[in-house]
Amino acid sequence: MTLRERIQSEITAAMRSGDALRRDTLRMAESAIYNAEKRERRTYSDDEVAAVLAREVKTRRESVEAFRKGGREDLASKEAAEIAILAGFLPEQLSEAQISALVAEAVAATGAAGPRDMGKVMGWLSPKTKGRADGRLVSQAASRALAEGSGTS
Repeated sequence: MTLRERIQSEITAAMRSGDALRRDTLRMAESAIYNAEKRERRTYSDDEVAAVLAREVKTRRESVEAFRKGGREDLASKEAAEIAILAGFLPEQLSEAQISALVAEAVAATGAAGPRDMGKVMGWLSPKTKGRADGRLVSQAASRALAEGSGTS
């Protein structure tokens, strides 16, 4: 069963159970996938569908931050619930320890010596973390590692 088919069957199940939040969240995700496919005039693979879902999660994370800054905890909690629903369709996320290990491996593999080599390190890391870790977290971990590396040289 493809990821797209799984989303469709979950929408149907949510409709039957009366779970409006799950139904609406999955419908929005389905709509985002459909629009992306229509824009490119082709059907997406599971990896591409997962990338669309990851973008949706990222957008909602940004919304949660904005709502919390604005004192709207009610809207922030709704967005957080939507994140939890969508996260169930994404590959397992990397832990901070796993990200740190990958960053260390990237620094060693690229021969990076300091902050100037950030592009090399991120170029090596991106394909390995895509869809499995928030790019901002990976970038921060790489920055820390490169700053520490240049401080000891």
